[in-house]
Amino acid sequence: MNEGMEDLKETEELVSLIEQHQKDIWEWKQKESQWIRDRNQLEGNKKIIGELSTKIVDMNNRLKSALDINDEHQRYNGKLQTRLTEVEEDNKKLAKQIQHLNNRLS
Repeated sequence: MNEGMEDLKETEELVSLIEQHQKDIWEWKQKESQWIRDRNQLEGNKKIIGELSTKIVDMNNRLKSALDINDEHQRYNGKLQTRLTEVEEDNKKLAKQIQHLNNRLS
């Protein structure tokens, strides 16, 4: 009878070891699944970061170009304003000359 008890005890130990092994396998599969999800998310994030970096560089280049154009326009507008002031002064002088000539003719 003692031998039967030993066999039963060994069988129970084997069953316990098998159950523990199955539990360990399941836990490792869960960890592997999480690792795969994390890796996929990381790869997706890397792609997004790369795309955003490209867009940022492009937008910085476009902003620099726009600022350069703005500076050119401001300089040109300054020159136009100076010229406009000169033309307005010339028009005033001409208007006075015309008025003076009209007064002389009258």
